[in-house]
Amino acid sequence: MPRPVAALRVFWFSVGALALLLGAIGVVLPVLPTTPFVILAAFAFGRSSPALQRRLEQSPTFGPMIADWRAHGAIAPKYKAMALTMMAAALGLSVAMGLALHLLAIQAICIAGAATFILTRPNGPQPHRHD
Repeated sequence: MPRPVAALRVFWFSVGALALLLGAIGVVLPVLPTTPFVILAAFAFGRSSPALQRRLEQSPTFGPMIADWRAHGAIAPKYKAMALTMMAAALGLSVAMGLALHLLAIQAICIAGAATFILTRPNGPQPHRHD
């Protein structure tokens, strides 16, 4: 029987791997927002594999969004725009595919909730301008 600590590490590693996979899919497909999944992956790897957490935090692609979230609870405007565009595209694709109205309604409600969360996060620190 596995020790409880080892089982928790496996659980958190699995959550981190799945979240990172979904975040990576969100980078290339207009189906999933990337930022929330990457933040979740960093959190989960922090509980299972600090080395993977560091690699993710140092990634040129994912590191800045994790840093903004940790420091300010923020999502940069460019990531907000990308997430909203991908969610709108996913809903548009579902409409174009002729999904049943009840499925479209469920998807629209979920997207509206995610969009509300994303839009209500701060943008993060503004760069200093030297005029």
